[in-house]
Amino acid sequence: MLRIAFATSDRATVNLHFGGAESLLIYDVSPGEAEFIGEATFLKAEQIGEAGRAGITGTVNDKVIPKLDFVDGCAAVYAASIGASSVRRLMALGVQPIVVDNGHDIVDLLNEVSLALVHGGLGWVERARAKSGNAPAPKPAPLGDRKTLAKDLEDLEQTP
Repeated sequence: MLRIAFATSDRATVNLHFGGAESLLIYDVSPGEAEFIGEATFLKAEQIGEAGRAGITGTVNDKVIPKLDFVDGCAAVYAASIGASSVRRLMALGVQPIVVDNGHDIVDLLNEVSLALVHGGLGWVERARAKSGNAPAPKPAPLGDRKTLAKDLEDLEQTP
């Protein structure tokens, strides 16, 4: 099982920059299944004048710190874009930053990770599995939404 975060405004597609994300979702992904664990919403970073913004790195207004706290313990975070500073900070937490096309479907990404858990093919999934080899799996949320995912390529081809 891997815990994965997504930067999204519509709960269906990855469509936000990580640092500026107003919403992040977390799923636990296993072969053939994904369970919704939680969602966090964040205040929007406000523009200050023409050259500045609230949420400056390393200050009390650092907009990324609450997001890093939320994704701590995840194997990866998917976003439409991720700034270099956030990439470094995610990597320091052991969270793989992954940039995908704006509008990429979350269920498709959940299926991709689920299939990689069975068949391999994604280097970061292999590294995350090796890293968590003896670690106990986190307990799922009691009222999580479950999604049935493809267990193999034939299931994926039969999905409408």
